[in-house]
Amino acid sequence: MQNNGLNESTNSLRRGVILAGAITAVAGLVSQLGLPATARADEAEAKPMLMFVQLSEGFKHDEQAKTIRLVNVDPNTLYFADRPERIAGHIKMDLYMKEWTSKAGADNFKSDPPNATLSVYEPGQANNTAAVIEITDPKIDGRDLVYGYKLIEGKLPAAGEQTALFIDWIGVGGGVGFGYHGVGVGFRGPGWR
Repeated sequence: MQNNGLNESTNSLRRGVILAGAITAVAGLVSQLGLPATARADEAEAKPMLMFVQLSEGFKHDEQAKTIRLVNVDPNTLYFADRPERIAGHIKMDLYMKEWTSKAGADNFKSDPPNATLSVYEPGQANNTAAVIEITDPKIDGRDLVYGYKLIEGKLPAAGEQTALFIDWIGVGGGVGFGYHGVGVGFRGPGWR
């Protein structure tokens, strides 16, 4: 039986994703039709903030070592941003791992570990299990990616099947952004706007 607070959080997350998709679709339609769009001054000056998604075929949790393992993780990490620039794409694992080093700038993930929502399908469960964690110190181990973690909300299963890790944003200039590591609009790939 899952925690009602966690179910409410998961439902809230789903509603937020659906709402964000609807807003993006309407904004895209307005843009395609050539209709005038208004923007607040703070939106015009805001910089894109990228969110990341990592997918894996399985999941393992070591409570003693305080680690999570994304088993057979996809070698590409998805990224996206909404406003002021709508951007989406993917980067290879080596470029994602650079976001955890000083090479990514002062606001890298190592200096400011991100929060992430972990969504895991457990065998025999009708719904996914979700938990909010802070992730740290990623390490590649063969085809797996291992993170240290601190639990913020929910409960982590011991193991699971298909897994998605939704990682909080990082800003341009301190991490991935326009032209940085080929993400977004820049040197090595146009991204999508």
